[in-house]
Amino acid sequence: MLRIGPYTLPNPFILAPMAGVSEKPFRVIAFRMGAALCPTELVSAQGLMRVNQRTLKYLRFDPEVERPYSLQIFGGEPEAMARAAVIGKEYGARIIDINMGCPVKKVTKNGAGSALLCEPNRGADLVRAIHAATGLPVTCKIRSGWDAQSLNYLQVAEQLFEAGCAALAVHPRTRAQGYSGKADWGVIADLKRHFPDRPIIGNGDVKTPADARRMLETTGCDFVMIGRGALGNPWIFRELLGGPPATPEERRELVLEHLAAHTDFVGEPLAAVRSFRKHLAWYAHGLHGAAVFRSEVNRLDSPEEVRDAVRRFFGAAQVDPNAPAEEEQDVDYRAALG
Repeated sequence: MLRIGPYTLPNPFILAPMAGVSEKPFRVIAFRMGAALCPTELVSAQGLMRVNQRTLKYLRFDPEVERPYSLQIFGGEPEAMARAAVIGKEYGARIIDINMGCPVKKVTKNGAGSALLCEPNRGADLVRAIHAATGLPVTCKIRSGWDAQSLNYLQVAEQLFEAGCAALAVHPRTRAQGYSGKADWGVIADLKRHFPDRPIIGNGDVKTPADARRMLETTGCDFVMIGRGALGNPWIFRELLGGPPATPEERRELVLEHLAAHTDFVGEPLAAVRSFRKHLAWYAHGLHGAAVFRSEVNRLDSPEEVRDAVRRFFGAAQVDPNAPAEEEQDVDYRAALG
């Protein structure tokens, strides 16, 4: 049975928490496509404690769709994280996820994110403090270690589970690697061998439905967390459940729906258009004329103009069988996956 804490999930496929991507509009789409769980992008514990209005906006969710609602927070102090988690619970969170994997310096310099891999005891203290303060299941997302000389994922996992961690996600790259190189799925398999009765969530280099199935089969993990493979392709969850890939008409209508929801979420049309450009690039990836379309929409500033461009392009664009798997484009995946 696929369980995290008291929650039974319908399948083993989870959307990864991605900075600047896993906002309410995209999470809702992923849930509708079949994702079993969609944690939020990382949210600052300090921002929640200060009742920062910009930070609080990240807590918005759809209670009819997002069941259960998983909130990812980051920070390094148990008391602050516990207080932030209480605020999250008051806003509707039913699972609290601790980010222990973010490699970005502005996070790690404050003892948060992957810096916690260097102090497993402190990570365990965060789990205990949050669970004691909220009574909610607490999950964690880690990396394999700080660098190649400190692959301490087993030690970290043992202490987190002893502290009450309900499920552990692992991105099997080190902090030093960032998002470069290849994810070592052997780390995922090793964790499952050592903790056979604990929910292990594998993450990293899952770009296609075949990758997700292969991760389940070769590592024995309980869940697969999909990040890059869902960018511009939330239908990956539908395909994993036996459904068809997107038709051109479906793609066009969903992009328009996502744009409208994103504009409403951001609240300011110009800012919404600019922040949605990365999604348009991802949705266009692999289609004939994608580069020309990206160039066009990157010059547009109004939702009306973007809608017209989307209708023209996605209404006619066909799959380009010769498109490279990792096409160069004006999107920094590493920033989006921060």
